[in-house]
Amino acid sequence: MTEASEAAQADRTLKARHRAMWALGDYPSVASHVIPELGSVLVEECGVRRGDRVLDIAAGSGNAAIPAALAGADVVASDLTPELLEIGRHLAAVRGAHLEWREADAEALPFADGEFDTVMSCVGIMFAPHHRPAAEEMLRVCRAGGTIGLINWTPQGFVGQLFATMKPYASPPPPGAQPPPLWGEEEHVHELLGDAVTDVDARRQTVRVDTFAKPTAFREFFKACYGPTIAAYRAVADDPDLVAALDGDLDALAAEHTADGVMEWEYLLLTAHRRG
Repeated sequence: MTEASEAAQADRTLKARHRAMWALGDYPSVASHVIPELGSVLVEECGVRRGDRVLDIAAGSGNAAIPAALAGADVVASDLTPELLEIGRHLAAVRGAHLEWREADAEALPFADGEFDTVMSCVGIMFAPHHRPAAEEMLRVCRAGGTIGLINWTPQGFVGQLFATMKPYASPPPPGAQPPPLWGEEEHVHELLGDAVTDVDARRQTVRVDTFAKPTAFREFFKACYGPTIAAYRAVADDPDLVAALDGDLDALAAEHTADGVMEWEYLLLTAHRRG
């Protein structure tokens, strides 16, 4: 096997792991019950209008894609995990939204150059393991003068700290894979987009989460529903002491970030225009 074919096989294996991880549990419940308004925030900030051609990368079950379609846009929701897309189809039908659902790798999008007026991702593209290819693909499919819109969890915010807390328990990432919360660092995203964009507007905001009455409720929900958390628990399932330690660390993290039953989860909101 040549070096190139070995690299291609390693990438296929990695993407299969990612696809399987996000099919675990019930991520659509996280999107719809914990952060339901986040997709609409991104759609509004991108200025999506009736008739716009919009691509939502790593769309999951359509947290941003469905609001964009309801705004009258011609939307394609793409994701690596077909199970999430199937749930998204059902949710869109319930809400009367009409859009296209496409299984696609964020690092190798099956779309033409400049095909979309707006290319966006709501806490999605950040989980593609190789950041530069994902950013290059996002830029490639956006037309000159079109809008790039991103919401990504910051490293310093609750979800970024959740990943830091789970890291010692989870299986080690493969060589070359980059941490998802880097997409929440403005400098990192500027470096990825470079001079391909103009009119960059980046700011940190928070989403209010009042779903969990106590820290253990957060832990149990994410333990059952959130793919990366499920995967971390599976990695230590044979060691009861490590399972208990992870329980304690997640409870402590949630307690630290909760005041009167409310959490504020920080994210980076970034919009820009594709340079002509």
